Order: sequence, then C-alpha cells, then structure tokens
Amino acid sequence: MSPAPESKHDRRPPYQHAADEIRRDILQGRIKPGEQMPSIRELQERFGVANMTARSALNVLRDEGLIYTIHGRGSFVADHNAGGEPSANYNAPAWYLANKDASAGQSGAREGEPDDAEAVEVAGTTLAEVLTALRDEIRVLSADHQELRREVEELKAAQQPKP
Repeated sequence: MSPAPESKHDRRPPYQHAADEIRRDILQGRIKPGEQMPSIRELQERFGVANMTARSALNVLRDEGLIYTIHGRGSFVADHNAGGEPSANYNAPAWYLANKDASAGQSGAREGEPDDAEAVEVAGTTLAEVLTALRDEIRVLSADHQELRREVEELKAAQQPKP
C-alpha cells in the first residue's frame, strides 16, 4: 500500500474543506452579504466534488447562519457586520464551540437578567420570534433587491447601441 499523498494530511470530509473555503470567502468579503451564492454545479466544478458534497457544504454554512436559501431562487450570503464578523444569528462551528466550553461558565449576565438561552417575552411574542420574522423578511427583500438589480443591468445592456 502506498502512502497517502501530502494533500491527504487532513482527513476531514471534502464537504468540510469546501465549506471552509466558502466561509473564508464570505468572511473576507469576496462574497458580499445579499449576494447570491454560486450554483451547485459551479461549486462542483470549483472543488471537484459530487453534487451531494457541494450541497452538504452549503448545508454546513446554512446551519452556521452564514447563508440562507430561498426556495426557487437559490442561496444568498447572510448579513454580517463591517468588521467581517458574522451577525448575531451566526452559529459557530462545533469545533469552535468545543474549544470554548471552558469559558462557558463565565457568563456576563447579572442576577435576575435573562441569559442568551432564555427568551424575553414581549407582548405575547418572544423577542427571538420577532427577530427571526424580521430577519426572514429582510432576507426575502434582499433577494428581491438582487433580482431587481440584475434586471436593471440587463435592461441597460439591452439599451446599449450595438456596434
């Protein structure tokens, strides 16, 4: 049996490698918030992986809150702040959370104040539910905005005189 090639040092599945690279592109601003993600076929070609592997990479990013999907339209980058840090709905990868467990007991919440796990009740609806509904609405509006921008660009291109 021959030794594994040097590129095989990391034994994580290919979908995790793809998710890591896409995550890096998002956090470094190469793919901007609201921008549509590459198609599954484009991801397959870019990473040399199967359809389900590309889908699994997107599922990881969706679970982390970095992207969202609108049925029939595609996947889009979720908003994150200007410093490149993910927004409040970002869920860190499990490997990060596992390394952070040691500091979990050092919560900054004062006695009597709710911590992150508790929902704050506002007029019969939890604040988390309100924020989730607002986030979903913003995502839909952002996707609509991107579609309108594409249509405007197409109209501009169609109005350009052809040489």
